[in-house]
Amino acid sequence: MGHRRRIRDKFAQGGLDNFLDHETLELLLTYCIARRDTKPIAWALIKRFGSLSAVLDAPAEELCSVKGIGPESAQFLKLIRAVFKKYSLGEVKNKVTVRTPEQVLEYCNASLAGNTDECLELIYLSVRNTVIGTEIVSTGSLDRVSVSPRKIVERALAAKAAALILVHNHPSGDPTPSMEDIVLTKEVARAAALLGIAVHDHIIIGKGAHYSLKAKGKI
Repeated sequence: MGHRRRIRDKFAQGGLDNFLDHETLELLLTYCIARRDTKPIAWALIKRFGSLSAVLDAPAEELCSVKGIGPESAQFLKLIRAVFKKYSLGEVKNKVTVRTPEQVLEYCNASLAGNTDECLELIYLSVRNTVIGTEIVSTGSLDRVSVSPRKIVERALAAKAAALILVHNHPSGDPTPSMEDIVLTKEVARAAALLGIAVHDHIIIGKGAHYSLKAKGKI
């Protein structure tokens, strides 16, 4: 109990800046695992997944494969990840305008980085380019996203969006767009333009890297 109190006091006094990954996990686990030393469990998680971010990105069933982690503690760790995503979206929504990849990159990473399935997410913007909502419209295989331009434009119309940003992840870690990615983006941009909806960008999230089709002149 004394160790649990010391690590909580350390956070209260200085935040997480001086915490290593296993110490952060150890602290988190004190709030969902009672009357147990959480340090060896935290170390086991790091050994199994490699990093704090990888632990938070891991599926609940894989977390439960680590000794000391049950369904409730796995759900707690997934909750932390979900809260981070929601917080990041809130930060993006608070911006006056959204036009550049950098302005939405933090949210994109929070939303899709670490996913083992390739997902396509839409960020809907108002006429003032403020974020009015987001939606995952497709979850595909590891090597491609399968979704029609018509579906994307229909979802943007339903959201009453004046513009949108496409975001998807490459689980392989390489954010370089495929020819299918580029063709899809151009088709969506053409279809959306007919209905007065602008496509500002298509951002691809990789492992520690991203690719903006707008910045690279692909759209």
